[in-house]
Amino acid sequence: MKKTEKDRIPKDQYFLKIAGVVALCGTCPRKKIGAVLVHDGMIVSTGYNGAPRGIDHCDGKVGCRMIEGHCVRTVHAEVNAVVQAAYNGVATSGATLYTQYLPCEHCAKVLINAGVKRIVYSGIYENADNEYTKENLTKAGVKFELLQ
Repeated sequence: MKKTEKDRIPKDQYFLKIAGVVALCGTCPRKKIGAVLVHDGMIVSTGYNGAPRGIDHCDGKVGCRMIEGHCVRTVHAEVNAVVQAAYNGVATSGATLYTQYLPCEHCAKVLINAGVKRIVYSGIYENADNEYTKENLTKAGVKFELLQ
């Protein structure tokens, strides 16, 4: 049976689901997060939370390194998606980022400077200053949308 346009899930849901699959690669045992950068309807980069290249992962023998309630060994998924794009020579300006949670204040600043214009997320991470993040994104002209 041939699928019609109305049978397909919307693109935003499609890319959010892919971010969920990317999250399965995460190496931080505290939280598995995935991020997908999309430009003109095409995936240009992905990222998940884990230690930098060549450094032991939290889920290995070393565990999490906690400072003020945060694991400092882990690079967040959103930053890893931007870094992977840069590493591979892919522009991020004008892209949309899909992820499970509204990015933390640090990741939001990285996304602003990377030229990301829209963020679509499916939940709120309670361990972040969400109002500060939203304020900065708004000032920078980055649209953000909670999609459940």
